[in-house]
Amino acid sequence: MSEDILRSLVEARWTELEAEQPTGERRLRVSHLPIVVDHGNPLAIAVDHEGYRHVLVPIASHRKVRPGLDGPVLSLRRRPLEDEDSYQTYADLACLRSDLNDLFTELCLDVIGAAEESPENPIKALNHVLDRWKELFRTSGAPLTGERLVGLFGELIVLSRLLGSDPSAHRIWRGPSGYRHDFASAFTAVEVKSSTADEGRRPRIHGLDQLEPPGEGQLSLVWLRLARTSTTAGVRFVDLIERVLRLCDDENELLALLAAAGYHLADAERYRDVAFEVTEERWYRVTPGFPGLTARRLVAAGIPVSAMDVEFTIDLSGEAIPPLGRSEVSMMVDRLIQEPV
Repeated sequence: MSEDILRSLVEARWTELEAEQPTGERRLRVSHLPIVVDHGNPLAIAVDHEGYRHVLVPIASHRKVRPGLDGPVLSLRRRPLEDEDSYQTYADLACLRSDLNDLFTELCLDVIGAAEESPENPIKALNHVLDRWKELFRTSGAPLTGERLVGLFGELIVLSRLLGSDPSAHRIWRGPSGYRHDFASAFTAVEVKSSTADEGRRPRIHGLDQLEPPGEGQLSLVWLRLARTSTTAGVRFVDLIERVLRLCDDENELLALLAAAGYHLADAERYRDVAFEVTEERWYRVTPGFPGLTARRLVAAGIPVSAMDVEFTIDLSGEAIPPLGRSEVSMMVDRLIQEPV
């Protein structure tokens, strides 16, 4: 069975179960799938009385499940189920956040596929899948605030533009990995600087290589001025997250990048009231006359480069450094997404 057919089947079964009337608080509405594992027992999906979705992996009655997964997003427990004809024990994986149902569906497809490939030990297959997915569902601890939140919002504004032209553009988003430029392909790079300051354009530069173009290629610096606003007047942070996930062609890969940047889907409620308005957007080409320090410039001036962890501020206020025009920005975006990574 192909993944698309399986996805349609699972979604249809969940929809049917959700339409049924609950019969009790501790009861599950269960639908068996046409996929069997050890001893010919079928995998199943279910919906509980609160409307939460479950995937049920049959296990032997003496088997235990991994402890420690008990919310706030996922729950894993050992659950015996009995009807008129059978008694079966399951590893029951449930999603406790209905707003994450789409992502849970993808997780379940991975669980089902892994169990089908290892029918002799489906609980091991389940644990292996959970290990790969756990970063996407865990909470991040302290929420993003201040400069980190503003910086990520700005990068996502640029990412959404790139994804609008190329659904694979998240693969050139390098900021979450700590790379010197936020976006980079083979010969073109873009660094994004965002600020909520009311006046001036004074981006903070981190390191002597952040204003260095990639090899003999081109580097652009994007300046975004953001204003914190109400959720009705600006762009909500969670809506921007949903937009880039919708535009990209690989949600799991993008979710891993977001997790590396400090955002996890489990934290969405923390950001429900966070919104910004983009009040200014300027793209600059970083040329030899662009303000700033680089290791190359210092060496050319005969100054030995022995300093580490260098940070400094450049001033782009006024009109002394002209920004790129709209057509030049479009050309830069096209070049960035069309080059090999």
